[in-house]
Amino acid sequence: MTKLAKDFLWGGSIAAHQLEGAWQEGGKGPAIMDYATSGSADTPREYTKEIEEGRRYPSHEGIDFYHRYKEDIALFGEMGFKSLRISIDWSRIYPNGDDDEPNAAGIAFYQSVVDELLKHNIEPIITLYHFELPMNLVTKYDSWKNRQLIEFYLNFVETMVQALKGKVKYWVTFNEMNHIDPQTEASDMFTYILAGLKYSELEGNKKEVLAVIGYNMTLAGVKATRLIHQLDPASKVGCVFGITPTYPVNCDPVNVLNAFKEMDRDFYQIDAMCNGEFPEYKLKEYQDLKIEVGLTKEDKQDFAEGQLDFIGMNYYMTDVARYKGSEEEEGSLFGGVQNPFLEKSVWGWGVDPIGLRYLLNYTYRRYGLPIIICENGLGAVDKVGLDGIVHDDYRIDFLQKHLSELKKAVEEDKVDCFGYLMWGPIDLVSATTGEMKKRYGFIYVDKHDDGTGNLSRSRKDSFYWYKNLIETNGEDL
Repeated sequence: MTKLAKDFLWGGSIAAHQLEGAWQEGGKGPAIMDYATSGSADTPREYTKEIEEGRRYPSHEGIDFYHRYKEDIALFGEMGFKSLRISIDWSRIYPNGDDDEPNAAGIAFYQSVVDELLKHNIEPIITLYHFELPMNLVTKYDSWKNRQLIEFYLNFVETMVQALKGKVKYWVTFNEMNHIDPQTEASDMFTYILAGLKYSELEGNKKEVLAVIGYNMTLAGVKATRLIHQLDPASKVGCVFGITPTYPVNCDPVNVLNAFKEMDRDFYQIDAMCNGEFPEYKLKEYQDLKIEVGLTKEDKQDFAEGQLDFIGMNYYMTDVARYKGSEEEEGSLFGGVQNPFLEKSVWGWGVDPIGLRYLLNYTYRRYGLPIIICENGLGAVDKVGLDGIVHDDYRIDFLQKHLSELKKAVEEDKVDCFGYLMWGPIDLVSATTGEMKKRYGFIYVDKHDDGTGNLSRSRKDSFYWYKNLIETNGEDL
């Protein structure tokens, strides 16, 4: 029977805007998430045009990884991490996004972080765009609506590849850009965290705006893939997608077809980045909507020459597609309805371990490319016990069940999955709600939503469980 490879990449994923802090240090410029307020499950984050006095902006301090990264990486090393996926904040390298010269202090910071990872034998996986867009590119250029951003992005990519060449093997061009699509009514949250724009404030044909943003990001992704291959032929380039498998509510053929179409909608960018061309079915869909995205002959060459080496998948939950009469039922984060057969997390996310196996099979059989799970985890309200330790057996249970299904996908279904990166291995600010209360980590951070806490780190029970799991290469679940 197939086993997990001996060099399987056990580890975790983090994002700069959710933990670095130091938002005005080291030459960093303001980025879009620096204008996102704190929120909660009941009170959505707000995205302000200016920093408003008296409001809390969690990214400004994060968990102070900027100053404490050596301590945190040492803890990951103690767990035996084989890999850590980090993001590089574009606004640390080019504070305005369109600067003539990069910020040397920003480059030096990430070089030091990578060196620290390598010192602990942790393979760095670098995400080049994880919701960290310089605000100047929004106010001056209208964000990804403007094709000019592609050249600014490629300049940033080249700078970082040259700075880290020989130390970084795995690159990720974008994180979860698939959450913008003209066939769905987007939320302010998704359009903002991806492009710094609020859906409710978009002018003109909103469907066309979303299509153009999605197209320009996809084109930037394949251009970056080709560029990285040219700059460092030994490197591997992927893109990370946040996919929510969608089930029909029953076996009524209409509901089955609708569920398939709803799930498949999220794959057009993967098609474009893996198959060597922007999909014809999407262009015809745009034609019916009277949408023009500006595909050129040169673009076609870019798609042909910028194909991915691997696919990154972020998996948290599954969904049930809406159907006639479903408007009265409780909705889910991605627009479907809740699945009555599943337990829900505190934040209303359906817990579905088998969905991970389903997604791995669906994706691998469609593209035949190696897959790495880049995010998977449980947001929970952790309580520090009287002994000073978080006893998070619920998190261990969640991960055990999901990893059991991942192993089945590899061992029984023969899916080529080469790594599992848990989100997020240390408590950090939630991107969707702006909370610290929504904790994912193996490592507890003494930081709270009211700003209190001394930022000290401590090991949860899950820390030792994951350490043992890595030591046994997943055999001791």
